[in-house]
Amino acid sequence: MLELLLALPFVFALWVMLHRSASRRTTAWLAGAAPLLGLGLLALFTPQVLRGEIPASVHPWMPQLGLMFSLRLDGLAWMFALMVLAIGVLVVMYARYYLSEREDAPKFFGYLLLFMGSMLGMVLAGNLLLLAIFWELTSISSFLLIGYWSQKKEAREGARMALTITGAGGLALLGGVILIGQVVGSYELDAVLAAGDAIRAHAWYPAILALVLAGIFTKSAQFPFHFWLPHAMAAPTPVSAYLHSATMVKAGVFLLARLHPVLAGTDLFFYVVTAVGAATLLVGAWNAIFQHDLKGLLAYSTISHLGLITMLFGLSTPLAVVAGLFHILNHATFKASLFMAAGIIDHETGTRDMRRLGNLRRYLPFTSALAIIATLAMAGIPLLNGFLSKEMFFALALEIEGHAGVRTAASVVAFLAGVFGVAYSVRFVHDTFFGSGPRAVDREIHEPPRFMKIPVEVLVVLCLAVGIVPAWTVAPVLHAAATGVLGDAVPDYSLAIWHGLNLPLMMSLGGVIGGILLYLGLRRLFNIHAIARRAIGRHLFRVNTRALLVNARRFTFHVTDGSLQRSLWWVLVAVLALAGAPTLAALATASGTSQPMPPLGWAMWLVTMAATVATVVLHRKRLVALVVIGAVGLAVSMMFVLMSAPDLALTQLLVEIVTIALMLLALNYLPQESAPTDRRMRRWRDGVIAGVVGLGIAGLAYAMMTRPLDTIATELLARSLPEAYGSNVVNVILVDFRGFDTFGEITVFGIAGLVVHALLRRARIAADEVIPGPAHTLPMPANLSHLLFPLALAVSIYLFLRGHNAPGGGFIAGLVLAVPLLLQYVLLGSNYVEARLGFDYARCIGLGLLIAAATGLVPMLMGYPFLTSGHVGLQLPLIGEVPLSSAIGFDIGVYLVVFGGAMLILSMMGTVKPPRSPAPAQQVPAQEAG
Repeated sequence: MLELLLALPFVFALWVMLHRSASRRTTAWLAGAAPLLGLGLLALFTPQVLRGEIPASVHPWMPQLGLMFSLRLDGLAWMFALMVLAIGVLVVMYARYYLSEREDAPKFFGYLLLFMGSMLGMVLAGNLLLLAIFWELTSISSFLLIGYWSQKKEAREGARMALTITGAGGLALLGGVILIGQVVGSYELDAVLAAGDAIRAHAWYPAILALVLAGIFTKSAQFPFHFWLPHAMAAPTPVSAYLHSATMVKAGVFLLARLHPVLAGTDLFFYVVTAVGAATLLVGAWNAIFQHDLKGLLAYSTISHLGLITMLFGLSTPLAVVAGLFHILNHATFKASLFMAAGIIDHETGTRDMRRLGNLRRYLPFTSALAIIATLAMAGIPLLNGFLSKEMFFALALEIEGHAGVRTAASVVAFLAGVFGVAYSVRFVHDTFFGSGPRAVDREIHEPPRFMKIPVEVLVVLCLAVGIVPAWTVAPVLHAAATGVLGDAVPDYSLAIWHGLNLPLMMSLGGVIGGILLYLGLRRLFNIHAIARRAIGRHLFRVNTRALLVNARRFTFHVTDGSLQRSLWWVLVAVLALAGAPTLAALATASGTSQPMPPLGWAMWLVTMAATVATVVLHRKRLVALVVIGAVGLAVSMMFVLMSAPDLALTQLLVEIVTIALMLLALNYLPQESAPTDRRMRRWRDGVIAGVVGLGIAGLAYAMMTRPLDTIATELLARSLPEAYGSNVVNVILVDFRGFDTFGEITVFGIAGLVVHALLRRARIAADEVIPGPAHTLPMPANLSHLLFPLALAVSIYLFLRGHNAPGGGFIAGLVLAVPLLLQYVLLGSNYVEARLGFDYARCIGLGLLIAAATGLVPMLMGYPFLTSGHVGLQLPLIGEVPLSSAIGFDIGVYLVVFGGAMLILSMMGTVKPPRSPAPAQQVPAQEAG
């Protein structure tokens, strides 16, 4: 059931994106069905959660790495899942009327559901690695939502900024998660939560805390990473309402609550988290006063409230945790309603600038009443939910034990935050709904459609209900969440409205009076509308991004300026730098025991050396150098034969043939001779690098050939026939023992062919164009190439069928079949071959990958690991027993991918338009030239 709860948003997101022709109403209904069904499923778990039980499910994913697809629904996860789904329903309903007819509704709702599913996955995750995966998915999906209006520069900039900051924090979090897993020995959340003492006592605790807090602070917009959140306001208002209330920014405080039993309880945690929360609380509240954009003011107020929640968790007492969880719920309700009200104002007036608004209570009386109530809840006025959690915050700040200086500082911060919070709330109400105005608004202002206001009404009613009767409304939810964090250590607390005349109440009343006086004083002393506050963080982000791009361009220009020689030079230098130490270590451990080489081996070695030297000497004459290089490949193939490696010899020989054919096609577009090089220093440099690389490779080869023979090869030889039913150990290794590696290799090979196709398809010659013949051709009659194809086909099938027990297999067979076609491309031209064959090589690659994947997935359906082979012995009349292995299906996939990839690359090379010869320069008379 938990899997279904998590899958619902993703399934409906795919459904919405595929039904792009549906009406906006149908799309909205489909999008709303996911959270509605999710709430129904969540209701089934509610009795268990309220009883203190934890429904869970575990599925192995990558158990060797500690990654399990485990889900758990304790009280904390239940509370957040309730927020995500319930506010998600309201946001979908609101967005149905907010989006214009021109908007791409399927894309919007698809992104929104992807975001919803990512948040659900994060709160339900029972494995820290799985949590980190969904954590990054929230960053990616929020990037898509913030940049939904991609035609707007501010939307693109805000999306990039959010992804950069939160993505970097996600990498830090992953590092902290890995360290936690190493300390605990497991990434399962149950094991981690039970190992809090061991983690806090470990020497890695400061590093773990720093990395995890970096992820939390960046995601929840804590100082100094807070600057990305106001720029995320470029997103559509439904996204802002969802992002600020129940998702994205709440992900950080969720993780702070989730790992509170593990990380809290030390002075380091207390001081760092409390200080960062206090700084964020004041910076956000002060900046909110001077914002002119409604959503900008709400964004900075969100930063301030997130700082308040963080500060409460930093205090670390059980009652502070309860207060933090309570304020998470309260903030979700009043902030979502305020963003929706701001969206209604923007929707009806065409602006969110408070300098152009005012007196809207006369035009939008119902919306104004709802927004004013939600604003009073944000300010912490009695009989509203924000008052209760704010009073708990004041009480906790006054009751800090053992830290007199901290208690005083926290009390001052709490009081100032109350003053600032009232000040920006008063400005929101006064500048929007009272005074004179609106100004420079060219629309007829009226109330929005009825159903657009329902989500705001529901949330405002919740603000009132929680503020008036908290014990009947929010108490069970809060107790379940507190139990999910604190377990049996949940303290006694009261959600009563009246606690008597006490100091927290006096602080609250003082904050209200002080906030009103502060706002009136600022209006009298300054022209608030003329003050424009620019975020320093945004400026630094832009400066650093610009510097990074400039330096990246400079580095790219110096490394890759279009010269293949320079690129190869960098590759070889990197190989020398990275492989130097391992090479020396391998040479140091070489045993030095070798066998004498027979005369044929010395002959092949001399041929190889002579051909290599000749290649260097004759490299300017490209055709001659190509022939000599072919001799090198042939000699290497013979050396494999000498060493009793027929599979390697066949592969080397066929690869050599294919490579030579490819290079012959390439010569058609190159001069017959390369340009001479006059730079002596470059020749010496290249010679030294080539010599060092050659000596290193030679040393590695010597170390490999003189190593002890008691290696894994002995076990593979022993297990090949009885377990894999194959006598050809090389093929058994490729398609059975290490089939997953081979699957990755053919995937890369197929991608390489498709990339070549993508790069060269625009340069292909049309079928009716005449392609000039190759500049260099093989001395072979054209008719002979026709005779080679049926012969090669028969040999290819023969090698494929015998590959499991004798030299051959899918890779070799695919290359054999490609050879005669390659020769036809070289001898007869591409037009002739393409018209005669007409084969779709790209589909051949896709079919081969599908067949290879299917042979791996079928065992998984039967409960075995991916690519597990099966074997059966068939009794045939007159023939007897014929052993069959399912690995032959995988080998068929290899066969098709190798053939299709090689032919796709070479067919593209054969049909590229030859370069145009430069036009001869016109003779200019000497008089005109002067």
